Amino acid sequence: MEKPPLRDYTATNAASAPPLLNTLTPSRRTSLNRAFAAVYTCAIVALFYRHTQTLFSSKTLVSFYVTLTLFVSDLILAFIWANGQAFRMRPVYRKEFPENLEKVVKTSDLPGLDVFICTADPYKEPPISVVNTALSVMAYDYPTEKISVYVSDDGGSAFTLFAFMEAARFAAQWLPFCRKNDIAKRNPDEFFATDYKMSSETEDIKEKLVRNTTPAMMSVRLSVNGVLMDLPVKITPQ
Repeated sequence: MEKPPLRDYTATNAASAPPLLNTLTPSRRTSLNRAFAAVYTCAIVALFYRHTQTLFSSKTLVSFYVTLTLFVSDLILAFIWANGQAFRMRPVYRKEFPENLEKVVKTSDLPGLDVFICTADPYKEPPISVVNTALSVMAYDYPTEKISVYVSDDGGSAFTLFAFMEAARFAAQWLPFCRKNDIAKRNPDEFFATDYKMSSETEDIKEKLVRNTTPAMMSVRLSVNGVLMDLPVKITPQ
């Protein structure tokens, strides 16, 4: 039985190979980083040798303790420097291809994700930021039944609770909109701050919460020194 030509065999293997999920390209700075680390290590060894010589040749108690202090200080700094060299020894650049994930892994085999968002003080951490974070996570391009988002409010603020009540109403419009239009920036604040594509659907999303915003709700927003002032515009950009 004749074997297929090498070129045809390679082409067949390439065609049957699973699609790439990422590529890895080494950085050109690798050699330079390693050379610098080697020279720097030699300098540190020479410095420690000098400290040791001075330490054993000290004739007074004061000079001994001064040299010992310098030796310990340089030892700590050298340890900190050495710990920071690991990622410089082989820096790489990665490029991901998330569009190939469904070709390699079945949706039913994807792991479940639990995302915890913590907040405490609505004045130091405006609810507008926390809500934007939660909405962007909920809008992940991931099976909805496999992702859970938990918000922990250590301060137990009524303002944060109100913000998430409003966000829950807006999420019913925002999440389907992101999935339908394949929105890349799924943080509402970021999306509406950019030159997004105007359409009747986006304008409809903006208008819905404006219609639903009552004077009572508006007065609550105004009572927190502007913390929630922009909620109907940014979170429920209506």
